[in-house]
Amino acid sequence: MTTTTHVNPSPVPSPVPSPVSGGNRAGGRRALSVLIAVAASAALAAPVATAAPAGKTAPAGKTAPAGKTAPAGKTAPKPPGGASTPITWGPCKGDPPMPDPGPQAECGTVQVPVDWSKPNGPRTGIAIGRQKATDPAKRIGVLMVNPGGPGNSGVESAMYADNPIDGYSAELRQRFDIVGFDPRGIGRSGSAVCDDTIFGKVPTHPRNAAEFEKVRTLNAQAIRSCIQGTGPLAARMDSNSVVRDMDAIRAALGERQISYLGHSYGTSLGERYSKLFPGNLRTMVLDSSVDPNRSSAERYLTDTAVTANTSLKALFSRCPADPACAQPGLPKGKKLTAVVDELFARADAGTLREPGPNGPTRTKVTPDQLTELLNGIAGNGYLDYATERLAALYSGKGEVRFFDSGPVNAAIPLVLCRDHDYRIRDYAEYQAIRERVARAAPYVRYNDQSLSFTLACQGSPLPVEPRPAQAAGALPPVLVVNATYDLATPLAGARRMARAIPTATLHEVNTTGHVLYLMDGVKQLIDNHLINRTR
Repeated sequence: MTTTTHVNPSPVPSPVPSPVSGGNRAGGRRALSVLIAVAASAALAAPVATAAPAGKTAPAGKTAPAGKTAPAGKTAPKPPGGASTPITWGPCKGDPPMPDPGPQAECGTVQVPVDWSKPNGPRTGIAIGRQKATDPAKRIGVLMVNPGGPGNSGVESAMYADNPIDGYSAELRQRFDIVGFDPRGIGRSGSAVCDDTIFGKVPTHPRNAAEFEKVRTLNAQAIRSCIQGTGPLAARMDSNSVVRDMDAIRAALGERQISYLGHSYGTSLGERYSKLFPGNLRTMVLDSSVDPNRSSAERYLTDTAVTANTSLKALFSRCPADPACAQPGLPKGKKLTAVVDELFARADAGTLREPGPNGPTRTKVTPDQLTELLNGIAGNGYLDYATERLAALYSGKGEVRFFDSGPVNAAIPLVLCRDHDYRIRDYAEYQAIRERVARAAPYVRYNDQSLSFTLACQGSPLPVEPRPAQAAGALPPVLVVNATYDLATPLAGARRMARAIPTATLHEVNTTGHVLYLMDGVKQLIDNHLINRTR
């Protein structure tokens, strides 16, 4: 079943961040830092307070101290093999510049096998955070949350769950223990260490067969550097392994079942958990859903580019009634889609220049820079933002800033490329895909984030893990929520997610944005489902 909320197709109140790279750097090496899988050019904040640098934990793959407390709550089903001892809780510390959370936040570690097929083999620590239900008499149980990524800190989602700006609602915190975790190899769960200098050498826009092969070669070298710097855990960061870690956390908490709220890439974890452990799931909400079965790089690239293209056209269609379209520098009476066509023609010809205060500068604007700018406009959703930048580019007078997102974060090849098969045979196939995508989305040509992620998967020496088969057990009611114009997790993928889960209801929100929990109306819808398990 699908329901729809019709709102003005403008951005959700809570902005969405672009991917970030960096983290702890020393001597050309890095630990994985946060990365939210969202529209690459949207410059906004996460749905929950999670943007602190990665924690300073022991190297990934090494054994951390196990908890020694007795299990709490009812007898719970144990995960298959390798289950952790219960958790020892202690105070949480914020990573600068984030402040320490309040005393209600507590943190601990759960021990799990590095390789779940070898439950008695080496172990690694999964960092978890918790805020207990504020009204124990009304407590329903545990709500496990994951803010996405791959690479974002779920520990911090729990630590700052009571943040009045971007935390979870008072009603949700009253009824649930909010529990979050840093996925294996991420943040406090033993940050994977890679050679950053190799990632920085990977061509971002290969123009010929030689450059495409260079992408493959350097990606393979970069991933091997992660394995060398981290140990065996770097090759075991796929979501199937993370989902088994989630069930080990459930068992260590002494819970028979958990409720789950996943945002962005966290929806992939929720869907896989529902397949492997349906009986251990009370209910689930998937906010801004990853396509559970991205069958190819082409479908991923097409869905995300078409969404950006459609979002841009919907934004431009508001022009006749909006004074923002009378922007000085734009030709009178000319449709903005025609302006975009002309800008691309000039960029292709090498005659489009960066604007300056007194007229065009000597610096050329490439077609790729124009695409990145247009993706940003499509994800932003404000018409005045769009017309100001288009007018500056068209007239040559004004200011437009172009941002280099830098090398892809290592969480992409170590996680996303393990979960989805984005491999492309050779440069000829790559070029053919690019041409078909551009025809389907002529006003952006491609989605810059999804292209970056796809290229990061080329040449990976690690195999793609198959989606798990559906285990026996009754599935609870599941709510899937998605924006119509979501450049990171397109509506087409959310519809496939809802079809993949027999008990799912899809709620479409006619707006621009990614991660909708903070949006008025949507928050109440999600809270109501989690508390009451309504369809």
